[in-house]
Amino acid sequence: MQTDRKIIHVDMDAFYASVEQHDNPELRGKPLAVGGGMYGVVAAASYEARKFGVRSAMPGRIAMEKCPHLIVVKPRFARYKEISQQIRKIFYEFTDLVEPLSLDEAYLDVTENKKGIESAQEIAKQIRQRIFDETGLTASAGISVNKFLAKVASDYRKPNGQKTIHPTQILEFMEELPIEKFYGIGKVTANKMHELHIFKGLHLKEKSLEELVRLFGKSGSYYYNVVRGIHNSEVKPNRIQKSVAVEETFWENLVDEESVFKQLEIISEDLHTRISKKEIKGKSLTLKIKYKDFAVYTRSKTQEVYYDNAQDFYETALKLWELRPFDKPVRLLGLSLSNLNTQEKKQISVQLKIPFEEFD
Repeated sequence: MQTDRKIIHVDMDAFYASVEQHDNPELRGKPLAVGGGMYGVVAAASYEARKFGVRSAMPGRIAMEKCPHLIVVKPRFARYKEISQQIRKIFYEFTDLVEPLSLDEAYLDVTENKKGIESAQEIAKQIRQRIFDETGLTASAGISVNKFLAKVASDYRKPNGQKTIHPTQILEFMEELPIEKFYGIGKVTANKMHELHIFKGLHLKEKSLEELVRLFGKSGSYYYNVVRGIHNSEVKPNRIQKSVAVEETFWENLVDEESVFKQLEIISEDLHTRISKKEIKGKSLTLKIKYKDFAVYTRSKTQEVYYDNAQDFYETALKLWELRPFDKPVRLLGLSLSNLNTQEKKQISVQLKIPFEEFD
């Protein structure tokens, strides 16, 4: 088990919902869902709404049944991205080894950091305080020797807390960890493990590598290692971007082609803006359609030369739209660009390793 690294996982608390409550004081302390609506899906739920069982990815109709006085607001992704960029600037003041997972969470390797702070726990405290001072939002953090443990730890003291899993505590912590808390084990796998009388890490640890591979395929070796605190994946700040996507979920379903075409034009412009800033081009364009009944349809077109402007995206999207199999109300449209020129560039990431210091 490698114990010479200090990894922090920072996770914003109910990010989208918290932004809305921060920007509109009238929403504070009230059950709130971002997205949703009677025919939509909840993108985020405030902690007040979670008390009623409202969760992200839940159909809006069910959310409103669980919480009849639920307040539903439209998502403002431009605003969330703006605040996310503020938060990342704070991360980079402490280390260049930052691996964003989404707008609201990231891994940081602070084994060697720009401020020369020995305690990773102190760094996490300072980062969380800076985030609060500059954005008014709270974040939770997990600290340990690898990404898996840091991710698990960040969920333990939510909201607005942090937890450290010290190298001396890892094996005991993992043995007592409920199997549902293992990052990478979903509901279906957890149910299968329960059937095998695997309820926590101790039970998982009793299984041999061969048996776990037989039961769970390639994931078996992952389970075998992480329950022993072994997870050697490095924080990767220079991951090669494989695709760029823009999606829009509509407050009201689109029922006519004119509305669809208008939205595809807007999405094409957004996609072009996004790739222009990073000088990205791609050879494959994919149209995604999600219908009112949540059926999803995708169709792609790959060409020899790079797509690189909004008109190309729009004209291709219209051709892909004509190939759709259904004429039903549309609740989401998206365009994604892949087969990018970024894959032609070699990325070099240097992982600094120094002797492990105490977390506390």
